[in-house]
Amino acid sequence: MFFSTPVELPCGTLDISHKSRLMLIGSCFAGNIGAALLDKKFNVDVNPFGVQYNPLSIATVLTRIADGTPFDNCSPELFEHNGKWHSILHHSDFSRDSKAELIEGINGRLSKAHNAIGECDAIIITLGTAYAYTRNSDNSVAGNCHKLPGNCFTRSLLGIEEITQRLQSVMQRIMRLNPNVKFIFTVSPIRHLRDGAHDNQKSKATLLLAIDRITEALPQNTAYFPSYEIMMDELRDYRFYADDMLHPSAKAIEYIWECFDKCYFSEATRRLNTRTAEIARGLAHRPFDPGSDTYRQFVAQLIQKIEAIEKEHPYIDFENEKRQCNTLLNR
Repeated sequence: MFFSTPVELPCGTLDISHKSRLMLIGSCFAGNIGAALLDKKFNVDVNPFGVQYNPLSIATVLTRIADGTPFDNCSPELFEHNGKWHSILHHSDFSRDSKAELIEGINGRLSKAHNAIGECDAIIITLGTAYAYTRNSDNSVAGNCHKLPGNCFTRSLLGIEEITQRLQSVMQRIMRLNPNVKFIFTVSPIRHLRDGAHDNQKSKATLLLAIDRITEALPQNTAYFPSYEIMMDELRDYRFYADDMLHPSAKAIEYIWECFDKCYFSEATRRLNTRTAEIARGLAHRPFDPGSDTYRQFVAQLIQKIEAIEKEHPYIDFENEKRQCNTLLNR
């Protein structure tokens, strides 16, 4: 007896291991999957420009990363508003008090991402909405509007052909740089009800049709992970939504992660995930008495577990965890 509609998973399309070099670009759902990958010590760069929602912003960001062109004082993307300096291409997490600080921060992330993209094994792209906001002053598509007045922008529903062409163009640019790279597309299950219920459905349908065209045109380099379908069909109940009734709940994200696990990880990778997760849980533990011998012994055992994994898998970086352990021992 089944109480939900199982979604067929595209297992076997790509093997992701801790040796894989990954980049995630897109909506905050990309951040959720990215956080799970980082927690389990995968080599991953998550949203180098911050959260991005629409396909044209994502295409613009990927183009900039591939080209590696730095920002400077003359970059039209940079502007001041309400006492802060912002970039129209970046999330507000990057905003700073001065233009110099902003440029330093965004160029640091850009340089890191540019160096990574040429060696990426897979780029995971999560599309959130087909609605885009175009800045009227220069017709550039905004990655983030930074609470500028609404009359600064024109909102429009992107077309399937436009999305397909822009994404394929940047994908081919990246494949010239990195011929072996694979692209995994997914549509965010987060509902954009500010667009209205009907417009949200139109938006998601547009994204799904555009991805379908891309995967048909580039079948050897692309795959589709059905996070949207899992949420809509298998988790079709409000108990799987957060309090805002728009975002997936923690339990829903955990379930979709398990589906991702089934698709792309081998049994050996899953076993290693269990070991790295155990270390993460240990470091997150808040002891009753941090100075006790019992807790110091617990931390020492964590170090031993880290060293055992490092010996078997020297490509996994545990420097932050070892520093954290040493700080705990030297209190």
